[in-house]
Amino acid sequence: MQSASLAASQRVVLRGVSFSHPSAPPLLEEVDLSLAPGWSALVGANGSGKTTLLRLLAGSLVPSAGSIERPRDASVIVCAQSVERPVDDALASREDRDAVRLRASLRLDPGALVRWPTLSPGERRRWQIGDALSREPDVLLLDEPTNHLDGEGRTLLVRALRWFRGIGVVVSHDRALLDALAENTVRVAHGRVRLWSGAYAEARAAWEAEARAHADEHERRREEARGAARALDRARREHASADRGRSAASRMRNAHDSDARSSGASTRAMWAEAGAGRTVARRRVELARAEEALAREPGFVRERGRALFVDFEPATRRAVLTIDAPELRVGDRVLLTDVRLSLGRADRVRLCGPNGAGKTTLLAALLSRTPDPRVLFVPQVVSVAETVRAIAALRALAPEAKGRALSLIAALGADPGRLLATGEASPGEARQIAIAAGLAARAHTIVLDEPTNDLDLPAVERLEDALVAFPGALLVVTHDDALAERLGLAPWRIERGQVGVGAAAAARSRF
Repeated sequence: MQSASLAASQRVVLRGVSFSHPSAPPLLEEVDLSLAPGWSALVGANGSGKTTLLRLLAGSLVPSAGSIERPRDASVIVCAQSVERPVDDALASREDRDAVRLRASLRLDPGALVRWPTLSPGERRRWQIGDALSREPDVLLLDEPTNHLDGEGRTLLVRALRWFRGIGVVVSHDRALLDALAENTVRVAHGRVRLWSGAYAEARAAWEAEARAHADEHERRREEARGAARALDRARREHASADRGRSAASRMRNAHDSDARSSGASTRAMWAEAGAGRTVARRRVELARAEEALAREPGFVRERGRALFVDFEPATRRAVLTIDAPELRVGDRVLLTDVRLSLGRADRVRLCGPNGAGKTTLLAALLSRTPDPRVLFVPQVVSVAETVRAIAALRALAPEAKGRALSLIAALGADPGRLLATGEASPGEARQIAIAAGLAARAHTIVLDEPTNDLDLPAVERLEDALVAFPGALLVVTHDDALAERLGLAPWRIERGQVGVGAAAAARSRF
C-alpha cells in the first residue's frame, strides 16, 4: 500500500507548539517534533495529551502557540477510538487487486456492511482500518486500533498496517503491536513531548535509564544541599558561641586587669566572632547555590499509591449471576444455544471467544436476568454523556463518600483534582471513573467488557492490582492473556454457538 503523493523526504513538523483549554493549565508546552514516513508509537499516561496531539496533527485543533507544517496537499485520515460510525461501501464494492488483497488480509466480508449495527466492535474495527488504508492517505493517525480485537484480529491488523508507506502515528496500550509496528516512539509526559528512537520496548529502556541517571543526580544534589544546610547550622552555632565569648570577655574586664591583657582577650573574641560570621556568610551562599541547583533538576512525580481499600460486603446469594436459556438472539440471528451458566459469589471467570461470537450479548443477557445495583458493569465504551454525569455525581457526593471515590480514582491512576476542575476525561479516565465509582458503592460483583481498552500501560497494571485484591465475583471479557493469568480467571469459552466451561474450555482459551 503506497502513499498517494508523499515523498520520502517530507515530514510533519511541529515547532514550539503549545495547547491549553480555556481557563485550564497548558496540556502541551513548546512541542518540537518531526515525523518522517513510517510508523511512530505515541505513548503516555491517560489524560497526558495523546489524543490532543493527534487532533493537532490532524488539523482539527489549532495550537495555542507555535506552528505545524504538513506536506503540501497532504491527505490526513484519523481512525478514532469509537467504532459507532459506519464506513461507506467503497472498499466493499471495489474489485481491483489492492482492494481484494486488503479485504483478504483483514478477512472482511463485503456483504457484512449491510448489517453494521449487529457487527461486533472487533469486526467494525477491522472495517474502519481497512477503509482508511484503502484511501491511501499521506498521514494516518490511529487511536487504540487493537481495541475490541482478538488475537487473530491483531495479527491481521499488524500485517495490513505494515503495507502503509506514509506518515503513521499509532496510540495504543498494546505493547505487542507497538513493538511489531513502530520504528520510533513519541512519549508525552508532564506537558512535554519527546521523540525516542526505536520501538516501545527499546525506547522505554532508554527513558528509564535516563530517569535513573536523573534520579541519581537529583539525590546527589539533595545530599549536597543537606550537607550545606548542616554546615550552615554548625557555622551559626560557632558564630553564636564566638558572640557569647566576646560578651563574656567584655564582662570579665575589671579595674585590676592590665590594659594589654584585657585588650588581647577582647581582640581575640572579636576575631573569633568575625571569622565565624564570615563562615556563616560563606555557608549561606553554598546552601543557596545547592538549593538552586536542586531546583533546576527535573521534577519527579511520585507514583500514586496502588493499594485499594474496599469495605467489602459479600453477596448474600451463592450465585450472583445466572442464565438458563435455550437460545440467545441478535435480531433474527441465533448466536448461542443451550446457555446454562452460573457465576458464584467468589468465582473469577474469563469470557473468551472470537470477535462476533456473542460475548457482549451473553453479558447483557446475564445482567438483565439478575438485576442487582451492587453488580458493577463497565462496558467496552463509556460514553461522553455517561462520563459527564459521573463527574457531576462525584461533585455532589457527601464529603466522606466523595473522599472514598476520589481516593479510588487516584489509586487507579487518574488525577481526581483535574477531573473535578475541568469536568473532562479521556476515554481511559472515563473507564477508571466508572470502576472507581462502583467500588466506592461497595459492589460485590464486577463485570468488565474489555477493561484494558483505552488504558495506558501504568493504568493497566494498577487495574490488575485492584482486581487481584477484589474479594468478590469477577467476570471479565478480555483478549489479554497476561491479564487473565494475573487475575486467575477460569474460562468460559464461546465456540460454534456454545459456551464451554471447565477443562475443555481452558485448553482452548488462549488466542
